[in-house]
Amino acid sequence: NIKAVQTEVVDGKLDHWKREQQLAGNGHQMTQSLENIQEWCEGIADILWNTRTLVKQLEMLWMEISKFQSAPSPTMLPDLMQGFTNLLKFLVTKTFVIEKQPPQVMKTNTRFTATVRLLVGGQLSVHIASPSVTVSIISESQANQLLKSSNQTSRREDYSSGDILNGIGNMEYHASTKQVSVTFRNLQLKKIRRTEKKGTESVMEEKFSVCFWTDFTVGELKFQVFVLSLPVVVIVHGNQEPQALATITWDNAFAEWGRRPFVVPDKVSWFKMAEALNMKWTSACGSNRSLTEENFYFLATKAFRN
Repeated sequence: NIKAVQTEVVDGKLDHWKREQQLAGNGHQMTQSLENIQEWCEGIADILWNTRTLVKQLEMLWMEISKFQSAPSPTMLPDLMQGFTNLLKFLVTKTFVIEKQPPQVMKTNTRFTATVRLLVGGQLSVHIASPSVTVSIISESQANQLLKSSNQTSRREDYSSGDILNGIGNMEYHASTKQVSVTFRNLQLKKIRRTEKKGTESVMEEKFSVCFWTDFTVGELKFQVFVLSLPVVVIVHGNQEPQALATITWDNAFAEWGRRPFVVPDKVSWFKMAEALNMKWTSACGSNRSLTEENFYFLATKAFRN
C-alpha cells in the first residue's frame, strides 16, 4: 500500500528527523540521515508519478474507445487520478525542508546563512525551471494564520514582520549529491516589527519564524509550498542574548511535535529540565561527560531557591 509507505516515511522518519533537528539546537546528536529519507521519498515520488501517468493514459484510451462504441465510463479512474494526485501533492509539500536552520537567536544587522532542500526535486525534475525561493520573517500569529490557510493559495506579501536582505535565491541541482537545494549565504535582518507587549512580557520571549516560499510546476500540476524555520528570538544588543537563549532552549526541549506555533508548556518536571540541562552541558563541553548527581542537586537548589 503506497499510502501506508508514504505515511511511514513522511509522518514517521521525516518528522522524526525534524524533531531531532530541533533537539540538535540544544546539543542532541542526530541519528537520522536525510540522505536515506530523500532516497525513500524519491522512490515514492517515482511510483506515484508513473502510476498517475498510467491512469491518465487509461483515461485517454477510454475516451478513444468510446468514440466507436457506447460503453459506461469507468467510475474508478477519476477517483484513482485524484487519489494519486493528492498523495503526490502531500509528498512534495512535506519534503520541502530546511536542511540548515537559521540561527535561533538572531541579531539585527548580522549576517546569517540557511539552506533549503526539496527532497523529491531531482526525481520530479523541478530544478529544470530553477524555481525562485523567497525568504521572509513572520510573527507567531502570522505563522498560525499561514498554517491554517495552507490548503489555499497565500499571498507572500500578507506575511511579513520585518525586512530581510538578500532573501531571494534559486534552487539548483547538485549532481555530486543528487540534491535540489539553495543556500542563502548572506541573509541579514535589517528591521523587525514587534507585536504590542502586555504586562511583564519581554521582547526576549517573543518568537518569530523565518519562512521560505517557492512555487513551481510539475507536468500540469502547480505547487506553492513554504516551510517555517524553528522559532527565532530577535535581539538588537548582545546583553539580550542569555535571556533569548533561555527562551529558545526551553522551546527546543519541551515543544510537542505537531503543536500550534509556538506553544510550549509553562512548567515541566525537574526530571525533564535536568535532561535538557545535561544535553546542553555535554554539547557545550564537547565531551561525553554528563552532569553528576551532585551537579543536579546544586542546580535544583538554585532552580527551587532552597
